[in-house]
Amino acid sequence: MNKNFDKIYSILLKAYPDLSSFIEYKQPFELLIGVILSAQSTDRQVNIILPNLFARYPGAAELAQASQKDVEELIRSVGFYRIKAANIIKTADIIHNQHGGTIPSSMEELTALPGVGRKSANVIRGTIYGLPAIIVDTHFMRVSRRLGLTEQKTPEKIEKDLAAKIPPKKQYPLSMTVNRHGRTTCHARKPDCTNCILRDYCPKIGL
Repeated sequence: MNKNFDKIYSILLKAYPDLSSFIEYKQPFELLIGVILSAQSTDRQVNIILPNLFARYPGAAELAQASQKDVEELIRSVGFYRIKAANIIKTADIIHNQHGGTIPSSMEELTALPGVGRKSANVIRGTIYGLPAIIVDTHFMRVSRRLGLTEQKTPEKIEKDLAAKIPPKKQYPLSMTVNRHGRTTCHARKPDCTNCILRDYCPKIGL
């Protein structure tokens, strides 16, 4: 762990005070479907799709009864749309029939939903329930390693490593601010180190 973690955290939180989800949603179920759709797709594309999808199927009960072909047409612009259509219909059925329309909060129940992995589950846990959550996507994985916050190389190992080191109340804010920093400054191919707000504390691991 970088010895300057507290300073890094403080700088990031000041620079990126908006901790809201990258996926635009009106109810928790919409966020759940959004994170399933976002795998290997952009949040921007998902945000274009969701209003049309939920105009047609406003909740879990309706989506659970949807025609897969119809859902496929509505989400065709995202990657792996056929698999995702099947997953969101199955997930809607589970939410409606097993959870009474309520999105579960436990990691075990969330990852039991079709199309929901640990990253997606942590998005739900942190965004909807305010629970500790290390959300490891490509941006977070890249930036956290460059900053020397972890030496682990796989998403699950990074998640568990940082969850054991970082105070629970700081986990979700760190996830969102590191992600935003990766999107705006610490790019994969050409990180803007010269203008980086963390340049005095970053060991630049892997550059």
